[in-house]
Amino acid sequence: MIDNYTLGMIGLGTMGRNLLLNMADHGFRVTGYDKDPKMLKKLAEDGAEHNLKGFEDLNDFIKSLELPRRIMLLVPAGAIVDSVISELVPLLDKGDMIIDSGNSHFTDTSRRAKELSDQGIHFFGMGISGGEEGARFGPSMMPGGDKEAYLSVKPILEAVSAKVNGDPCVAYIGPGASGHFVKMVHNGIEYAMMQILAETYDLLKNGLKYNNEQIYNLFDKWNNGRLKSFLLEVTKDIFKVKDEKTGGLLIDFIKDEAKSKGTGKWTTQVSVDLQLPIPTINESVSARDLSKFKSLRVNLAAALPHQAIAIEDAAAFEVKLEQALYFAMITAYAQGLHLLEQASVEFKYELNLKEISQIWRGGCIIRAELLEDIFQAYTKQPKLPHLFSDPGIQTQLKDIIGGTRQVIVSAIQSGIAIPCYASALTYYDSLRTANSPLNLTQAQRDFFGAHTFERIDEEGIFHANWNTNN
Repeated sequence: MIDNYTLGMIGLGTMGRNLLLNMADHGFRVTGYDKDPKMLKKLAEDGAEHNLKGFEDLNDFIKSLELPRRIMLLVPAGAIVDSVISELVPLLDKGDMIIDSGNSHFTDTSRRAKELSDQGIHFFGMGISGGEEGARFGPSMMPGGDKEAYLSVKPILEAVSAKVNGDPCVAYIGPGASGHFVKMVHNGIEYAMMQILAETYDLLKNGLKYNNEQIYNLFDKWNNGRLKSFLLEVTKDIFKVKDEKTGGLLIDFIKDEAKSKGTGKWTTQVSVDLQLPIPTINESVSARDLSKFKSLRVNLAAALPHQAIAIEDAAAFEVKLEQALYFAMITAYAQGLHLLEQASVEFKYELNLKEISQIWRGGCIIRAELLEDIFQAYTKQPKLPHLFSDPGIQTQLKDIIGGTRQVIVSAIQSGIAIPCYASALTYYDSLRTANSPLNLTQAQRDFFGAHTFERIDEEGIFHANWNTNN
């Protein structure tokens, strides 16, 4: 076999296969490898137009690639990535490169980069968002790590990425495991936005007593305004899908227990490690976990009933709910971006939040009209300390905070759980509080543990003899 393939993909499942098809559409000579003959057959069928074929033998696959070899992995995160790398390394030469494009934990990416660098092999991690459709027609991609390796595949990645206003939705994120870290936080924001939409559905269904058609119509209306986003678009369409088994609407037959693959949990864990609060994202993770206690919830629903207070003016509530949903979306992005800013300092990632918000505008799951405002905020002030610090965002927050508060009050009175909405408001109120009650917390710590405190009228560290002041 002549060495003529520009890039090889290991893992020909839906994502890997679609990304290869995307590359072939753009004129790149690519191939793939998979141990499953069915995956190879599917690649050949879908890629017949480009005579796209893959290999079942790893040695033949490696020999078919141009030097230095460019190999992309799209396999499940975890031990499988290490297993594939261990099979590859003995067959590679110094200067070859491996790109891990799965949802690997950033700490694993850091370890692998060090191990492979010591062996003369280039490595970087790249988060990909957009699902199977994005992979096929244009995803958002977040590569970080070995910049030399990235530059060698930059033309391919820019060609196949989504485009917004002509700008490719891919950019070099930074050194180390920054690419996978940014993708992890992207997924954390995604968790929050999905939960916010679920809470909105709950308020419409159990607060306003709307049926599925009414919910679809309202979501469709909102998706033509400032709330326009990929997640709202797919969410509205859910309410029109019929169940083949019963003939009813499928949403009504899906069990209310949500699962996850762990990226939201990882975001929560690292936020605690960095002492950077992201309560709305955290609550979205907790909501999925609580949903698993179905039998307990059913029992407690019967044992602890609540008399809801009816929401009388549905039209007025719709207006306020649109404001609350927009408020919660802004807050979810703000928390994720604040975490990225802190991680950039802690891990020396050199993150450019303007570029990150730019590449999130298209292709990815959290793409939304709002991201254009966020992109402009970081364009005007690249070192913006917090999204809430931008004057344009502040104007929007002032316009919608009244309606947001009223929605949350109505939900509480109705006994409808709104963990993300409530945490978003509390986060906002905490940040805009100049003098918090935490002076009492520090006094308590000093009282029982002699942990000291600082004063507002004098520099230094102090400790009081609290027992003499009784």
